[in-house]
Amino acid sequence: MVADMHSPSEAPLDSGLAGSPARGRERTRWDRLTSAPSLAVTLALVIIVAAGPFQDIDLFLAKRWLYRLDPSLLPFAQNVLDRIAGQAVCLPILLGVAAVIARRRRSWRPLLIAGLAELGFLAGVGGMKVILARGVTYERDPRFLEAGLFEMGAKGISFPSGHASEAVLIYGAAVYLIAHYTGATDRLVRILQWVVVAITINSVVVSFLIGWHWVSDLVGGVLAGGLFLRLLVDWDRRARPRAEESGPRSVPASS
Repeated sequence: MVADMHSPSEAPLDSGLAGSPARGRERTRWDRLTSAPSLAVTLALVIIVAAGPFQDIDLFLAKRWLYRLDPSLLPFAQNVLDRIAGQAVCLPILLGVAAVIARRRRSWRPLLIAGLAELGFLAGVGGMKVILARGVTYERDPRFLEAGLFEMGAKGISFPSGHASEAVLIYGAAVYLIAHYTGATDRLVRILQWVVVAITINSVVVSFLIGWHWVSDLVGGVLAGGLFLRLLVDWDRRARPRAEESGPRSVPASS
């Protein structure tokens, strides 16, 4: 059985996008600030600054503060707070959201979006890490192109922060699916968006306090996650109408 993708109950919903003219103007400004070109330029500027004038500041701030403030909090920070934005937690959540929506809509598209989000993280963010080859904080060398995956393993691929990127990209993709492929209310979507913000802040603060990343790594991670999320959202908004018109492949209905 193939679901009618044009039916009102199953049509993609733009929760949180409609509103008063004032809200529309605010969203237009926000869309410009978070557009792919804006995020790409900002990320490039962060890389340039981090590779040059910001290195002394990165060195000064990389103090592994939690070891100094309260070492007893380290197990909780490392094993609980830091893992919220790790692959072992965020990826199953995204896949679970995508699977539930895919089954409800009888469409593979939510799973495709989840797969592309993970691909963006592995190939996009991971590729940047390998190419930029920056060592971790406890090597005390914030230069780029000086470490590398083959020379130092995971210690040589610090920029951008993977956890900060995942917090924005993977959790952001889950919220996008809920907002645009379900009947979620504007209020629920706003709450979920703030949850993503909280998870991102948690990832940045914890990584900074433990001393696993340079400050510029964390800023770059947030921007990189936002960039790949924006690219994914823009692609889906362009491709979705064409996919519906051509009749997308659908998940067979359960018996």
